[in-house]
Amino acid sequence: MRKSLLACAGLLAISSMLATPAGSQTATNQFNVQITISEECLINSASDLVFPSTGVIDANVDAASAIAVQCTDGTAYDIGLNEGIGTGATVDERLMSGPNSETVTYSLYTDAARSDVWGDTIATDTVSATGTGDEQTYDVFGRVPPQTAPTPGIYNDNDTITVTVTY
Repeated sequence: MRKSLLACAGLLAISSMLATPAGSQTATNQFNVQITISEECLINSASDLVFPSTGVIDANVDAASAIAVQCTDGTAYDIGLNEGIGTGATVDERLMSGPNSETVTYSLYTDAARSDVWGDTIATDTVSATGTGDEQTYDVFGRVPPQTAPTPGIYNDNDTITVTVTY
C-alpha cells in the first residue's frame, strides 16, 4: 500500500509539471471603481391631514400630518406647501369645499404653536434643512379657526396640497 501511495504522489507531481509550463509568466493590470453621487431629494411620503369631526366651529380645530423627505448628505433643501386648489385660496387661508359649494377655511403651519404659516416662497415661509442621507420627517400642523359653520357634510373636495422640495 505504501508503494502505491508513493507511485500516486509521483504521478501527481509529474502531472502538475505538465499542466504548468516551465517558466510560465503572468500579466496583471488594475482598474478603478467609481460612482458619482449627485445631489438629490425624494419625498418618501406625505400623509393626509384629517381634521376631527365638529359641528359649530366656535373654537380652533387642530390636526397634524407628516412629510418624510430624504436628501443626500449635505444637500441644502427647502420644503414648500402650495395654497391648494380651492378657488381663491392663499397659503394664509386655504379652502376646503363641500356641499352647496360652501367652504371651510384653514391654515397649515410649520410649528405646533401654529404661529408660522407654511407656504411655498423660499426663504420666507418654507422649511429649510440639510440632508443627512437618511429620511427626515417634518410635522405639518393644521388649524381650522372659528368661523361661521357651513352646511353639514364632508369638506374635502377641491383641496389638494402640493409638496415641493427645492434643492
